[in-house]
Amino acid sequence: MNYPTYLDYNATTPVDERVLDAMLPYLTTHFGNAASRTHVYGLKAEEAVDQARRQLADLLGAHPVEIVFTSGATESINLALKGVFEANQHRGNHIITVQTEHKAVLDTCEHLTQLGAEVTYLQPDETGLISPQQLIAALTPQTVLVSVMWANNETGVIQPIAELAQLTHEHGALFHTDATQAVGKLPIDLSTLPIDLLSLSGHKLYAPKGIGALYVRRKTSLTAQQDGGRHERGRRSGTLNVPGIVALGAAAELAGSMLDAEAQRLALLRDRLEEGIRTHTGATNLRLNGHPQQRLPNTLNLAFPDTDGELLLMSLNQIAVSNGSACNAASTDPSHVLKAMGLPDDLAYASVRFSLGRFTTEDDIDLAIRHVADVVESLRLAMARG
Repeated sequence: MNYPTYLDYNATTPVDERVLDAMLPYLTTHFGNAASRTHVYGLKAEEAVDQARRQLADLLGAHPVEIVFTSGATESINLALKGVFEANQHRGNHIITVQTEHKAVLDTCEHLTQLGAEVTYLQPDETGLISPQQLIAALTPQTVLVSVMWANNETGVIQPIAELAQLTHEHGALFHTDATQAVGKLPIDLSTLPIDLLSLSGHKLYAPKGIGALYVRRKTSLTAQQDGGRHERGRRSGTLNVPGIVALGAAAELAGSMLDAEAQRLALLRDRLEEGIRTHTGATNLRLNGHPQQRLPNTLNLAFPDTDGELLLMSLNQIAVSNGSACNAASTDPSHVLKAMGLPDDLAYASVRFSLGRFTTEDDIDLAIRHVADVVESLRLAMARG
């Protein structure tokens, strides 16, 4: 089977072979349960988990005891939001988040409203950014948690996290960030940032699906949402996924070692892609969805005006791209992210997200440019013929 060129790294990444090599022995030879401390099999597994915890903590600028392993970012987000709300109900019931958050945040907030939470959803400007002034205006004496995505999965927009977290702390509330798209792409040093909780997922970091983590700053009040053994220092019960954890640790170390160089390489490829599409399609009205500077180096989201969005995406069969979050793939609604930024339905439907990654080459970009130009031209001719 001839697979199309993969340009959907924000949806998921392939497992890096170096990560796979680190993980495989813990599926076979070193198969022990990390909680079995009476024999070498369990001790070997526990040792590997401890190492992975250090590797991930190093990438984040955190302490290993602040790392809680989970099944992925969705579980991490649920634990963070529900756990903080439950542990702090005596202080207040108000949560602040953003309209452009991932559904893992938005759906969890909706669930919490049924338990008595009051949720404020901040609306971004047309570039996808929210301002510190918006947060200040939304904070109340009842605010217990602010949750803002570090970098958006659809547009790549990077929020002013440090300033938002500082304002939250000055108000006496806790700050959580969904950093699923930021980890491994942006430098993060939690030792210098007033962030209390941070969610991440392995499969966006060249580790396998089914593994993630939640950073919980020491002394943060958080109620466990899963009981049965008090694993992970009582934060998250359940037998540890040792092979996945080892993979996540290896992926974190690898990402940290190449972060700066890879960011520069991907930014050049992203800009080459955008310039090439604009030049070869001859379209003067292409719209960049997101902020031209404050965005991830690997992400390009373009709207193609006067184009049938469904036909556009179906016709781009030589490249694997998307028009929104993979978690919303079953929905036929336009992207809630782009709608929150003010795009009308027709432009939201006619938007394409290109997300590049570790294995993207210049040849991939040049193929994508030619293919997009050919498809756009053929759709224009079809529309002209009526």
